[in-house]
Amino acid sequence: MKKFAIVIIAASAAVMAISSCAGTYQKGDRMPETTTAQIDTVSYALGMYYGKMLTSTPFGELNLNQMKKGFKDVLNGEETMLDEQTVGMLIQSYIRDRMAYVAERSLEEGEEFLAANKEKEGVVETESGLQYKIEVEGTGISPEGADTVEVNYEGRLIDGTVFDSSYDRGESVRFPLNRVIKGWTEGLTYAKEGGKIQLYIPAELGYGKRGTGPIPGNSTLIFDIELVKVSKAAPKEDEKK
Repeated sequence: MKKFAIVIIAASAAVMAISSCAGTYQKGDRMPETTTAQIDTVSYALGMYYGKMLTSTPFGELNLNQMKKGFKDVLNGEETMLDEQTVGMLIQSYIRDRMAYVAERSLEEGEEFLAANKEKEGVVETESGLQYKIEVEGTGISPEGADTVEVNYEGRLIDGTVFDSSYDRGESVRFPLNRVIKGWTEGLTYAKEGGKIQLYIPAELGYGKRGTGPIPGNSTLIFDIELVKVSKAAPKEDEKK
């Protein structure tokens, strides 16, 4: 998914560059020696490009027939049902309302999930509302807030959707523990070097109301984390004295 996202970004830049040049879509207007197969392939690629844009935006249900009509009306130079200014305002308003709806639904589902999850064997709930479960008891030290940790992890939503994974990238990640979301900063202090922990992070300890990228607002997050190494932070000057 991430590789495809990079391709989409590059394609977007290319489309924008082409759009700034003279000339528009016109049937029969093709470069010399361009084959029908090439036209078919780039047409399919554009379909993928715009399809990916739609799946990356929280529209929810859409009427594909109406989408096709709007697409054809513009390409064929026919009179459209909406003017351009209305189009932009309508889409922005709908996305805003949709994101608010998804965030409210995510909060309710997350609260229900956490209420049931804390009753499961091995799950511990802390004072902050964070829940965790030790999958493998490590033998090393536990990190503190200012320490740097090296981890492998997978993050997913409560419906099972994986939104990030160091395993997929094939390499571990290092970062200061106090530079990440609150759920991680607290949660990894309960793990030991060489161990594995599962964190169940409520929205207020994650990305909050706004969410980020593929994570909707108010999402409860689940992380499977392998704590590979803990690098202790350098002591502060007053501690040295």
